[in-house]
Amino acid sequence: MNLPNKLSLLRIILIPVTMLFMLPISIYGFEPEGWNAFIMEYGMMIAGVVFIIASLTDFFDGQIARRCNLITDLGKFLDSLADKMLVIAILIAFVATGRVSPWLLAIIVLREFMVTGIRLVASKEGVVMAAKMIGKIKTTTQMIAIIYLMFEPMLMKFTGDDYQASLQTPCAVSVIGDILFYICVIMTIVSGMDYLIKNKGYLKENPAS
Repeated sequence: MNLPNKLSLLRIILIPVTMLFMLPISIYGFEPEGWNAFIMEYGMMIAGVVFIIASLTDFFDGQIARRCNLITDLGKFLDSLADKMLVIAILIAFVATGRVSPWLLAIIVLREFMVTGIRLVASKEGVVMAAKMIGKIKTTTQMIAIIYLMFEPMLMKFTGDDYQASLQTPCAVSVIGDILFYICVIMTIVSGMDYLIKNKGYLKENPAS
């Protein structure tokens, strides 16, 4: 396995690490008070740092693959898979905390299922699709929105707002987060429609030979 693919794999490995710092532990009544108190105070900020590291692997694996001529079908698959797994897993955690609407998450997940379905059909014809530029833009807006949401609690400490209260009554910091997240949802829809229109040929029913 070459270096770009190892970086994509690292991005997948960092998913549970990020979620570990996002969510307090509660397993059949087992709730370690010390750890959960630490998570409530500093967890999201640490998760944000880990997420940034994971996001940087997305940038570097593509750069290294292109510069060193290490582009492979496995690399195209792993890069796209790692992006989807990272974003969806973290957004599920945000839904669990009440910060993200499950309806908006559903839009993102359904888009990814649609694109994955098209890629599977294309793969049967020997075509392995790399991520398109508009897909990269979509991923970038998602990363920016998620990073901002992760650092919201820290920003609210500076502004004097209460994070838990902001989940019910938005403040300036959370409104900015909402705007960034809506932008990433819009880009998710636009990139999904672009992907569908440009690859609709793969969805045409071919007669059996």
